[in-house]
Amino acid sequence: MQPDALSPENAFTQTGLSLPPAPQPMGVYKPYLIDGKYLYVSGHGPVQDDKSLIVGRIGANLDIEQGKLAARQVGLTILSTIKTNLGSLDRVKRVIKVLGMVNCTADFEQHPYVVNGCSELFAAVWGTDNGIGVRSAVGMGSLPGNIPVEVEALFELV
Repeated sequence: MQPDALSPENAFTQTGLSLPPAPQPMGVYKPYLIDGKYLYVSGHGPVQDDKSLIVGRIGANLDIEQGKLAARQVGLTILSTIKTNLGSLDRVKRVIKVLGMVNCTADFEQHPYVVNGCSELFAAVWGTDNGIGVRSAVGMGSLPGNIPVEVEALFELV
C-alpha cells in the first residue's frame, strides 16, 4: 500500500455507509471459507440495517437504479461478513473475482450496470488496483426470496 493510501477500513469509513448485520446461513453452507491466502464468500443478498432483505425483480417492480443500489447493499453485506468474521477489512489484500446474479425480466440486458453497484463499492474500499477483479454479471429467472441481486466473491488475504 502506498504511504498516502487509505487502509481499507479507513476508505470504507470515508464512504459514509454503514454495514448491516452479517447474515447467518439459511441453508447447509458456510458464509465464508479461508483456504490458505484465499477467502471465498458464499452468495450474499441485500441485507438492510434492520436485517430485512431488499426484494423485487429488476425490470418488473424495481428499476435499474434500484437494482444498482441493491447490488451495493449486497456488497455492504459481504463487507459485514468479512469484518464480523475476520475482524477487519484490512485483512483483505484484493478482490480476485465477483459473480453477480441479477433477478430480472427476460428482456433485461443491463446486468453489468446493476452489478457495478457492488464493484464500485469494492473499488472504493480497496482502490482501483486491488478493489477491481475479474467479474461475471448474469441474469437469473429468480433468486432466493425474490432478492434482486446475489453476489459471491473471492478475495486474496494479506
